[in-house]
Amino acid sequence: MYFVYILRCEDNTLYTGITNNLEKRMNEHFSKSKECAKYTKSHKPQKVESVWKTENKSLASKLEFHIKKDLTKIQKELLISNKKKLEDFFKEDIINSEKYVRILNTNEEDNK
Repeated sequence: MYFVYILRCEDNTLYTGITNNLEKRMNEHFSKSKECAKYTKSHKPQKVESVWKTENKSLASKLEFHIKKDLTKIQKELLISNKKKLEDFFKEDIINSEKYVRILNTNEEDNK
């Protein structure tokens, strides 16, 4: 199982990544260990915004790539806020949203 996640940094930027061990990877980012991403070394992560799980690395890499390259910050914010879903941004031939399950969304309205 692999995970695609979006972190919000203290400067309000968003970082997207993948991992097969979510807890370990979050510890690396938030502790700024030598294994954390270069980006999160200089942009301190504040919180995990959203996480999707999928069955393999190939699918996770595909989603990460499209979130990073195809979405603007505004579109990422809409995705995080759950006002838009993956299928609203990506055609099915690019991303089959049935293969991705959101397991975390920190939007307060959705968590009430």
